[in-house]
Amino acid sequence: MKAHVLFFNEVDRSSLPYVGGKGANLGELRKAGFPVPEGFCVTTYAYQDLIATSPEMESLLNELNAMDPGDLNQLRKLGESIRTHLQQLEIPAQMKNEILHAWESVGKDYAYAVRSSATAEDLPTASFAGQQDTYLNIKGSDELLRHIRKCWASLFTDRAISYRAKNGFDHRQVYLSVVVQRMVNPEISGIMFTADPVNGNRTVVSIDASFGLGEAIVSGIVSADLYKVKSGEIIHKNISEKKKAIYSLPEGGTVTKELPRDQQTKQTLTDGQIVSLARLGKRIEKHFGSPQDIEFCIENGEVFVVQSRPITSLYPLPDMPQEPLRVMFSFGHVQMMTDAMKPLGISVLRTMASANVMLEAGGRLYVDPTDVLHLKLGRKILPHALNNADEAISRAICEVIQRPEFLKVPPKPGLSRAIRPFIVPILKEVWKNLLKRDPKLAKEKVEAFMQKKLTEVRDNLKGLRGPARLEAVQYQLDTLLRDVLPNILPYPLTFVILSIWLKKALIRWMGDDKILHRLNKSLPGNITSEMGLQIGDLADLVRELPEVEEYLKHANDQNFYEGLAKIKGGERFKKALEDFMAKYGMRCPGEIDLTKPRWREAPTQLVPAILGHMRSVKPGEHRQRFIQGEQEAQEAAQVIIRQVERSRIKSKYAKRFIEVFRYLGGLREHHKYLMVSVMDECKKAIMAEAGDLVEKGVLQQAEDVYYFTLDELIQLSKGEFKEDVSQVISDRKEKYEWYQTLKPPRVMTSEGEIVTVSPRQGEFPKGALIGSPVSAGVVEGKARIVLKPEEAFLHEGEIIVAPHTDPGWTPLFQSAKALVTEVGGLMTHGSVVAREYGIPAVVGVDDATKKIKDGQMIRVDGNQGFVEFLSDKNE
Repeated sequence: MKAHVLFFNEVDRSSLPYVGGKGANLGELRKAGFPVPEGFCVTTYAYQDLIATSPEMESLLNELNAMDPGDLNQLRKLGESIRTHLQQLEIPAQMKNEILHAWESVGKDYAYAVRSSATAEDLPTASFAGQQDTYLNIKGSDELLRHIRKCWASLFTDRAISYRAKNGFDHRQVYLSVVVQRMVNPEISGIMFTADPVNGNRTVVSIDASFGLGEAIVSGIVSADLYKVKSGEIIHKNISEKKKAIYSLPEGGTVTKELPRDQQTKQTLTDGQIVSLARLGKRIEKHFGSPQDIEFCIENGEVFVVQSRPITSLYPLPDMPQEPLRVMFSFGHVQMMTDAMKPLGISVLRTMASANVMLEAGGRLYVDPTDVLHLKLGRKILPHALNNADEAISRAICEVIQRPEFLKVPPKPGLSRAIRPFIVPILKEVWKNLLKRDPKLAKEKVEAFMQKKLTEVRDNLKGLRGPARLEAVQYQLDTLLRDVLPNILPYPLTFVILSIWLKKALIRWMGDDKILHRLNKSLPGNITSEMGLQIGDLADLVRELPEVEEYLKHANDQNFYEGLAKIKGGERFKKALEDFMAKYGMRCPGEIDLTKPRWREAPTQLVPAILGHMRSVKPGEHRQRFIQGEQEAQEAAQVIIRQVERSRIKSKYAKRFIEVFRYLGGLREHHKYLMVSVMDECKKAIMAEAGDLVEKGVLQQAEDVYYFTLDELIQLSKGEFKEDVSQVISDRKEKYEWYQTLKPPRVMTSEGEIVTVSPRQGEFPKGALIGSPVSAGVVEGKARIVLKPEEAFLHEGEIIVAPHTDPGWTPLFQSAKALVTEVGGLMTHGSVVAREYGIPAVVGVDDATKKIKDGQMIRVDGNQGFVEFLSDKNE
């Protein structure tokens, strides 16, 4: 028979299915010798045997699982019915005897804390803490049994039901154990986090403490003292006014009392107790192998641990030492794609770059520039360069590199010499671009190199199969940047340098740099802008083909082209789309992640952009706008040149640099276009190999390769992968789902600290959302929240509000009146394209897609960098 009762010394972390998270952790701690008051667990078997006595319980649980979790009235009614039913069930006689025998063994004269402990509680990826109930100072057998029954019923409180539904847990698969623990009657209680719960710093222990029972802190009736300890030293104290405390009553139950005035402002813990508790917390953390949320109490000067659970709110850290202090920034924020990536996508990017610099955390990649930042020149240049990608990243990096603990670390020996051979040739090329070369010839030269490289990749992958094919993929990715950077990087880098120079020069010459945004319009040769124009051409073609338009509204990817062939005008549109795909089919939203479906794989992703263009842009208007942008840029150039024509030298350099600025600005997307093209050729090879692995029975479906690294795929192909393939895929799918729920920080340190800085200061309208101004102009319009471009439904005059944009979002820009994004900087894709199209843009607006309602009227000020609300509700 499965035990209905287990004592703490009989359970450990492996007992979670029987005693839940709380019970398993307490047993683990007591076994390891930590000061845990004795007690026992009424196991999940007891709960299951109890509900098995009820014929109605199965139908009630079925009804609960079928319920819409958003229907709060139904949720309340069902929850109340189940709780009432559970509290009326008679506990079987044998189970009751086992519980009372355990209670007598610990001591029937003690008071007890009776707490729920769910099997889905206190997991590394989900904490059900606080979802069920806790009862304190319970005395006597009748009260004990009554409160155990109440704990069982608390599995179906409204908040517990809602939490499980939100996190995707089946109500039938979450069982409840009840922890019965000897009650400590403390003078002081508190909560200790072994990592800072606010900023995530793993080296800081944060302690909240107050007088009496800890329930006063948990329930929020008292503001506890706050202490922070780092490396054995108290680094922060906040002594609160503690007006009340909760104490146990001799007869059972608790009472809330007003504290004496002289005790209200007294420091709850002595400095010695603070440091000692922090040491204890770190010992518990080390035992469990992860940061812990610990409840403690102090009785007669003795410390007791009454609960410990993992802190689930911390963003995962890369696998790296905490010391010496290092700083990392989010690659996804710089690339305007902050979604979680599957293992193959991460592996591909780490193969292309250096795995030592590109670190994985929470399904995202973080760049570690610490060694460069230890160089004086690196501290001067890199933050300025990052400012063009994301202003908030730049300011956070600047904050860290000014810290004494960062500055005390000496530069890595020989680093300057190692960097020089890479940097100097690129800077020489930039110098030639600035002063010597004909900028009109740059596009031809760059595209000739791109074609040569792409042909080389295709030839090297052709005809290979098995491990040789995957090893060739790995080699092509590993050597890609080595070829791309010296051959293409000098061109966009020249454009960035000239952007900075022109901005400063215009302020000197004209008093401000407002005219610069006109110089950015319709840059010649921008491969991504040309893609947007061709989307407009496709839309204009569909206007002539009403049956194609109707088909696109209901098309699916599986038989997209076959279906086109069956309708009037379908072949004509198919030919135009195939021409488009030949040049741009490797692109898609989030294109830096190889596992994202390309347009060639999922052509319906383009449908919203085509139909949206038809709704919001007149026939041929996109081409006319581009021509108009060219004219405005030419006129702006003439205005600038006239301003300095009295100075022969200024006039000469102004003409030269404006011309270089425009022609080389048109090349700023070419390096990424080539990288994505090469990645797509590699993807074709990987998926061909995936098909072979499916045929061999190694994988169930081709997309399973997304859950392996390149090295692991080579092992799979060779038959050398040692782990259970199905289990690995299952585990990684589950982890990926969790990663998708996380919000990645822009900047964090090796200590786990999420570094944030306050928004820019300035004279902004009350309640406005502050970001970075990246494309000039002020417009008003309806906000259209777009989380995925393939699901966008834009109308004329609407403002795109998005988490981020990359080249895969370009098709929507023709239809937008303005752009607001949560990430981005002056030189990121969305900003440059917005300037080319002449639409205002504000980027780096935190949580814009949550704070702005869909359909709400807003004003976007691309001059000053803010978004103002013009209505409270959506219209």
